[in-house]
Amino acid sequence: MGAPLSSWPWANMGSYKYVIYGPLIAKAMHSWSQGKLDSWWLHLFVLYAIRALVHQLWFSFSSMLFFTRRRRVVRDGINFKQIDEQWQWDDFLILQALIGSMLFNTLPPMKELPLWDLRGSFIALVIHVGLSEPVFYWVHRCLHSNGLLFSQYHSAHHSFVVTQPYTAGFATPLEHLVLTFAMGGPILGAFLLGSGSIGLIYGHIFMFDFLRCMGYSNVEVFPHKLFQAIPFLRYLIYTPTYYSLHNIEKSSNFCLFMPLFDLIGGTLNTNSWELQKEISSGKNDQVPDFVFLVHVVDVISSMHVAFGFRAVSSMPFAFNPLLLPLWPLAFLAMVAMWIWSKTFLVSFYNLRGRLHQTWAVPRYGFQYFLPFAKDGINKQIELAILRADKMGVKVLSLAALNKNEALNGGGTLFVSKHPDLRVRVVHGNTLTAAVILNEIPNNVKEVFLTGATSKLGRAIALYLCRKKIRVLMLTLSTERFLKIQREAPPEFQHYLVQVTKYQAAQNCKTWLVGKWLSPREQRWAPSGTHFHQFVVPPIISFRRDCTYGKLAAMRLPKDVQGLGVCEYTMERGIVHACHAGGVVHHLEGWTHHEVGAIDVDRIDVVWKAALKHGLSPA
Repeated sequence: MGAPLSSWPWANMGSYKYVIYGPLIAKAMHSWSQGKLDSWWLHLFVLYAIRALVHQLWFSFSSMLFFTRRRRVVRDGINFKQIDEQWQWDDFLILQALIGSMLFNTLPPMKELPLWDLRGSFIALVIHVGLSEPVFYWVHRCLHSNGLLFSQYHSAHHSFVVTQPYTAGFATPLEHLVLTFAMGGPILGAFLLGSGSIGLIYGHIFMFDFLRCMGYSNVEVFPHKLFQAIPFLRYLIYTPTYYSLHNIEKSSNFCLFMPLFDLIGGTLNTNSWELQKEISSGKNDQVPDFVFLVHVVDVISSMHVAFGFRAVSSMPFAFNPLLLPLWPLAFLAMVAMWIWSKTFLVSFYNLRGRLHQTWAVPRYGFQYFLPFAKDGINKQIELAILRADKMGVKVLSLAALNKNEALNGGGTLFVSKHPDLRVRVVHGNTLTAAVILNEIPNNVKEVFLTGATSKLGRAIALYLCRKKIRVLMLTLSTERFLKIQREAPPEFQHYLVQVTKYQAAQNCKTWLVGKWLSPREQRWAPSGTHFHQFVVPPIISFRRDCTYGKLAAMRLPKDVQGLGVCEYTMERGIVHACHAGGVVHHLEGWTHHEVGAIDVDRIDVVWKAALKHGLSPA
């Protein structure tokens, strides 16, 4: 048994806890159907929605790294462990909804209340300053000064260095009862003095949540010049920097919103304003060592971003019908990015003291196949490379269609155009080929290869023939087949065999798929076939009597830090092989560009280097 009020009664219910809202929602819907828009139940439901939205919007804002990265207070990222532990951040909303439903029964009918009462707002402000602030300060300070209270009630709230808006809700029932008093006391006081109003309820609760989320956002939003112009203001409103110092050091800055009480109590951190000045001026920015340059796949997957919904981006991407209502907004965002946007920062993590970032070209998959869009896309990629070079980035890895042969020759275009680049441009396909090849069992003597004349297909065929594995290369172009065959050593050329029909592989159980296969084409594979894939998007698993491999990927080393976003459909901690290839290029300190055709002789070299640095097959 834990300490009283140290855990939530519905902690083991998971998402089923929302059933508790059932009576509230039923009463709200009943009031709506009856046309009773002045029902307290309906307004309680609306308040819950607004409060959840405030937390979501602050989370989205703080996660927009392209906009906030220069003013982040703590540089570290939020990892999956923190996301999971703070997943049930909204428990306090259930508690306060239950308390609110009881209190609302004691209030006069809403139709008797004014929309706004200035006197009531003044009373609420006085009670907040005179009661809520000092009570919270005193309780908060006690939670820190008493070791037993801290360990039982408050330590979990401080279990992570980096805060986010959802961290504001991650606390025990006891802590939230104190916060409920701090928030609700001024409202109740105004009502008891006959000056309550609808606007007071909405406005006070909104501002309370707004300021809480702001303080936990880890993004400095106040310009320091504001405090220079109005010096006393620094004691009336706290800042994200001010709260972050408390979260890290735990021995100062205990106030709710007003540092004045820390000044009075002698617990004000004297470094607060100097640090706030430094961060608000953008000096906390950091140059990445490695950049992975991606693009958006499609409209629906564009919502799988760190600044969208945490429950979506922290899990592998999969179609979610709950996102469909937002499709029109995502579509408008696509149009806007096509017209105005440039490459932007999406996410980051740290590996062995080095910053790794993911940048996105503001283009969607289908746009790469529009002839008139080719030059514009290459211009976006080129500008990103030049920007990285100017910043001092060591390695930039091209993802997916950003390295398309028909688009820019697998990155060759940029290296040829800018021979003096200091940043190393990498397509990462050498490691992609290595991952695919190392998935093939050692006892295989024959494989069927589609997409045989592609960059990856060519490298795979040349590598396998050196291992004396017969490769059935599906291609209609005899000229292109002969070109690849001539690249193989003479004594191995006979292991490469051109085929023009899928029927030729009906006895081969190892298919290497570099070209999308329809159900009709898959039927030629014999029962028990395994499909190894390097085609995007992956083929659909039509055959129940066959097995299907995933896209080439690798798991990042165990010492990766601050990783809290899944890379498209990849599981947590797993990245596409071309991403991993760029990471290895950086860790090894290689100084060559990896563009154009894959160097078959380097496949084993890159594979061994990846394993040496702690990357592992996914």
